[in-house]
Amino acid sequence: MKILVDADACPKKALEICIKLGKKYSVPVWTVASFNHHINSENHILVGDDPQETDVKIMNLSREGDIAITQDWGLAAMLLGKKVKCLSPSGKEFQRENIDFLLEERALKERHRRGGGRTRGPKKRTRAKDNIFKKRLENLLEEANIDS
Repeated sequence: MKILVDADACPKKALEICIKLGKKYSVPVWTVASFNHHINSENHILVGDDPQETDVKIMNLSREGDIAITQDWGLAAMLLGKKVKCLSPSGKEFQRENIDFLLEERALKERHRRGGGRTRGPKKRTRAKDNIFKKRLENLLEEANIDS
């Protein structure tokens, strides 16, 4: 089991939490990002800057039972198909039951923006979000330790 982090858009605090909890539970943390990002991680994989290179690499590295940290709903959908647990850096767990709705919402927002509409960006990261993320990641790690 490992934690895979889509580090292209992962907030630094969330990455720090992943590394800290990975050490606590003896689970390796793998970060994947394009060469445009400077990531300080023991197990870092550098990819090119093509839009989907990070996603493809994470898909290739992932195995059933892994935990992936990503904000990319499309990547999360593919990983769920491989029985990888997926968590956003804000602490939202992607599940088979909610991923279709999220993908549909994403498509509607893209269509709205292409038509000249505007959508809101993410809210500023708060300490509360960090705590929620930490708690949910720790729950996933504890569940995995119980199951093994």
